[in-house]
Amino acid sequence: MPYNLLSSPLQGFTDAPFRNAQQKYFGGIDTFYAPYIRFNRKMIIKGSYQRDLEPAVNTSLEVIPQVMTADADHFIFVIKYIQSLGYKELNWNLGCPYPMVTKSGMGSGLICNTEKIDHILNRAHSETNVTISMKMRLGYESASEILDAFPILENYPLKNIAIHARLGKQLYKGGVDLEAFQQCVDVAKHTLYYNGDITTVEQFRKMRERFPTIEHFMIGRGLIADPFLPSMIKANSTEYPKDRWDIFREFHDTIYEQYDAALSGPTPIKMKMLGFWEFFSQSTHNPQKVYKAIKKAGNPFKYKQAVGEIIAIQKNT
Repeated sequence: MPYNLLSSPLQGFTDAPFRNAQQKYFGGIDTFYAPYIRFNRKMIIKGSYQRDLEPAVNTSLEVIPQVMTADADHFIFVIKYIQSLGYKELNWNLGCPYPMVTKSGMGSGLICNTEKIDHILNRAHSETNVTISMKMRLGYESASEILDAFPILENYPLKNIAIHARLGKQLYKGGVDLEAFQQCVDVAKHTLYYNGDITTVEQFRKMRERFPTIEHFMIGRGLIADPFLPSMIKANSTEYPKDRWDIFREFHDTIYEQYDAALSGPTPIKMKMLGFWEFFSQSTHNPQKVYKAIKKAGNPFKYKQAVGEIIAIQKNT
């Protein structure tokens, strides 16, 4: 059975520079989901999010915008915005697990509020002609939450429901709940996508075998940690190219230059790349040592020096 690989939206990571560079140097992702759009109380979308969705910077790949809100007016506002840019689909985030989000009744904290979900979807479908897809967790407190939401969701022509097979309160801790995901597969009327802990080719193979009817698989943190992963999955191979670290270096330098140009000053670029190296380091021979070396690099010169040394060591190990 054919399958598609999708990039799960990760705030601060899967923006346009990363998406385009990943596509250029590695490939393997069929569809990218953009990080959820942020806007202020005056309903003005932040500049970085406007730039991220500009069609001109997303010409070579399929990108789907995302919204995270519990307010129907905000939802409609974002729909009209993305349609003005030519997008035809909006993904609704009911998956974010972070307490600051969930305590305000958004992200995975909204899954239990079926009345509000129904209200927002009803308005969106009656007032606009956008295609809506969902990104969800199993629930926040209990996996029964998503099962309770399904009867409401069935009233609407959703394109798909992507499910990260964890609870919101888990954050990213503990294992995925494959039994709970299977329950969703057994009862859902909509097309389901699987998301959660696909970090190796072997893990992907296990998920395909475990859920033979699933045709779409989302990769989140595993994609940041190892941008080669999607193309290796597509090739059904665990072998890296011989010039693995040279390719990674070109990819790294490309995103570094773009983020450096967009951010102001040495501190923002250091924090940006430190976030990436928290994941990149996981694909090295000594993750703790690599991350520590990046963290110690106090200025751009020392940072570039550290990256060069890390890559040289990986090539010779």
